[in-house]
Amino acid sequence: MTAPQRPGVTVFLTGLSGAGKSTIADALVAQLEGEGRPVTVLDGDVVRTHLSSELTFAKEHRDLNIRRIGWVAGEVVKHGGTAVVAAIAPYEAAREEARRLVEKHGRFVLVHLSTPLEVCEDRDVKGLYAKARAGEIPGFTGVSDPYEPPARAELVIDTSVTPLAESVARIRAELDRD
Repeated sequence: MTAPQRPGVTVFLTGLSGAGKSTIADALVAQLEGEGRPVTVLDGDVVRTHLSSELTFAKEHRDLNIRRIGWVAGEVVKHGGTAVVAAIAPYEAAREEARRLVEKHGRFVLVHLSTPLEVCEDRDVKGLYAKARAGEIPGFTGVSDPYEPPARAELVIDTSVTPLAESVARIRAELDRD
């Protein structure tokens, strides 16, 4: 007799560029994998390179990218897996559509990294915010394009005041809550 399969779950990290999505995702994944739990990571930049390379940063393309991420995460969850998503996902409607795609099959834990814009700009090693403010990058989230804060986040974490270990611990506590 096989053990009952654990229900699948998606942890969806959303926030501005520089909010800490990839850093938290890496630490969370390392913990989960260290416990023998296989994890699929859907990082926004990687998905853009391999699954959505033909898309622009126009709103309809951003929404389509998040729909694709939601669908893939839902497929992982359907088979009892764990997906960790790290994507800016600036629009509420697209995040809610991703939630619906995942919740057909399992849990969806939305984590809003509410790190203030000025902190994200200070952390910006690639200089993207400076380029956006200079008009070199049009439609940049937080500068010339809006970020709509989630209305239904399971967790809200400001990484400017919450250390990495505590951020991961809060997400783990939410995952352990059934």
